[in-house]
Amino acid sequence: MSDAEPRPSTDFIRSIVNEDIRTGKGDGRVHTRFPPEPNGYLHIGHAKSICINFGIARDYGGKCNLRFDDTNPVKEEQEYIDSIIEDVRWLGFDWEDRLFYASDYFGTLYEYAVKLIEKGKAFVCDQTPDEVRECRGTLTEPGRNSPYRDRSVEENIDLFERMRAGEFPNGARTLRAKIDMASPNLNMRDPVMYRILHASHPRTGDKWCIYPTYDFTHGQSDSIEGITHSICTMEFEDHRPLYDWHLDALGIYHPRQIEFARLNLTYTLMSKRRLHQLVKDGHVTGWDDPRMLTLCGMRRRGYTPEAIRNFCDRIGVAKADSVVDFSFLEHCLREDLNRRAWRMMAVLRPLKVVLTNYPEEKTEELDAVNNPEDEAMGTRKVPFSRVLYIEREDFMEDPPKKFYRLAPGREVRLRYAYFIICDEVVKDANEEIVELRCTYDPATRGGDAPDGRKVKATLHWVSAEHALDAEVRLYDHLFTKENPDEAPKGQDFTANLNPDSLEVLSGCKLEPSLSGAKSGDLYQFERLGYFCVDSKDSTPAQPVFNRTVTLKDAWAKAQAIERK
Repeated sequence: MSDAEPRPSTDFIRSIVNEDIRTGKGDGRVHTRFPPEPNGYLHIGHAKSICINFGIARDYGGKCNLRFDDTNPVKEEQEYIDSIIEDVRWLGFDWEDRLFYASDYFGTLYEYAVKLIEKGKAFVCDQTPDEVRECRGTLTEPGRNSPYRDRSVEENIDLFERMRAGEFPNGARTLRAKIDMASPNLNMRDPVMYRILHASHPRTGDKWCIYPTYDFTHGQSDSIEGITHSICTMEFEDHRPLYDWHLDALGIYHPRQIEFARLNLTYTLMSKRRLHQLVKDGHVTGWDDPRMLTLCGMRRRGYTPEAIRNFCDRIGVAKADSVVDFSFLEHCLREDLNRRAWRMMAVLRPLKVVLTNYPEEKTEELDAVNNPEDEAMGTRKVPFSRVLYIEREDFMEDPPKKFYRLAPGREVRLRYAYFIICDEVVKDANEEIVELRCTYDPATRGGDAPDGRKVKATLHWVSAEHALDAEVRLYDHLFTKENPDEAPKGQDFTANLNPDSLEVLSGCKLEPSLSGAKSGDLYQFERLGYFCVDSKDSTPAQPVFNRTVTLKDAWAKAQAIERK
């Protein structure tokens, strides 16, 4: 018996689990599993499933397995298996000693198939895939029986053994369940259980040349592992009668399948096939491209597992499809980064500023707050000198009415430092601004002017002498449309790729405290957004920072407007 007890219901799945515990179903146990197919990298949609399965097991004191449903060697690779293990562990979940593979059960599944043949519930079919489709029927018309459906048990056993022995080429024969070709559910019209694939498997090598289908494997694997609640997305709802039929026909332990709505997110694709296409066709640099909503891409961009788990918890679990605004994911990320990220100063598009009344050889060490949200994070020293860099967009020679930053004759505050006023603009032969000559007020260090005068803007800056040169990559949505599949007639989703999804800035100037930044470290660049050290391309000699998310929070702003 498990120590599981009913808990307050926060969604319909937990309500089902509570009722099963109350009635003693499954001996009161709670045992779930996350069963990815290792044919690609995990994405944000999988994170929702991971959080549900591992979260329910955690909440009820149960267990959750990690199982690879590795039944198609043509599309599966060890690279994907390794990445999935890394991603689930990175999200913060532990399957303990319960790492399983459907391929572990190939021998048992074969015996199950033989058992169904012996019961007269499965047969070897010689129809080609095209012939199977032709005989399957439609949603309004019943299918037609295969001409091989009434083979004897002895002939079916012989042919199935010869299929396993490798006597036949790919596609020559299949093993099909004998159910009902007139069923209104197309999945019940004598579905394929085994197909011939002369392909090497990542784990079993060349031991097998016939492989079970996903539909035949999934329920039996759940049964073998003693899963109590087989939680999956809604596209498997029509497959549930087949899941149940196999288990009942075999007379083995029967888990309960429960379906929930998959995650749909604006500006995002949740199809492995399309993600494969983006990688294969070179639209992105790989599965870990920070514009991809794969978990490895999100990790490289600077997303935290805490933010992703919080997002998955807050979007809830339902049966009905809905679309979550991407800005809510970013909101959850900002909430987390706001608490943990050090504030730093960086100038991405530098404009030189010379303080003409500041001593040439002088350098000061000014105190800067590491994170105003957490006093325990303390302060650091930032060097200040005669020559500085500010953001080019923080200066305008002929500013409009509501531009409050630096302009000729205007005074502003430098963060943690002094008031400065612009006296002169220096241009090159092309009339491009290359330098501002300013004066500073020594009486305003780190605070207000003694005479009470005020300024309307505070600018970030970096000391030129001490600046760290870096490359900074600014990322935006990979697609221009909220629904990337809404493509012009005759085109596919790639027509909606955003040509401005990546901007690479070289020659950026960072405060020297960032010289020790390590792969994956997270920072807020004041006034610019949250950034992390790129885990792939950054080196101590040539640092690269990725923008994780901007400071502007569209979702929070929209919620505030709604409340008003």
